Amino acid sequence: MGKTSNVLIGFLAGAAAGAVAGILYAPDKGEKTRKKIKKQSRKISNDVQSAVNEQVDGLKDYVSEFVEDVKGKFEDLEHQVNDKVKEKQKEAAQKAEQKAKEAKKTAS
Repeated sequence: MGKTSNVLIGFLAGAAAGAVAGILYAPDKGEKTRKKIKKQSRKISNDVQSAVNEQVDGLKDYVSEFVEDVKGKFEDLEHQVNDKVKEKQKEAAQKAEQKAKEAKKTAS
């Protein structure tokens, strides 16, 4: 994701520089040149905004997937812990019952 962002930013910066250089070297009057620069600046601003929005949306999707994955892993872990607790409770109950029987036999 980082390399894509850098390439995209580099491309947009190069396009902006090329557009501005082309406008500045064009043989137009000052007012017309300023209008072209303003128009081109808006276009580039919109392109940059779109690119940033795409990157943000991609990051949001990535974070959402990551959070869901972590939640799933914690739920699995919770089930495993609960299963172990039940298993150990059952073992403890069986041992307690066995000791009670042994104690009853000894008392008799």
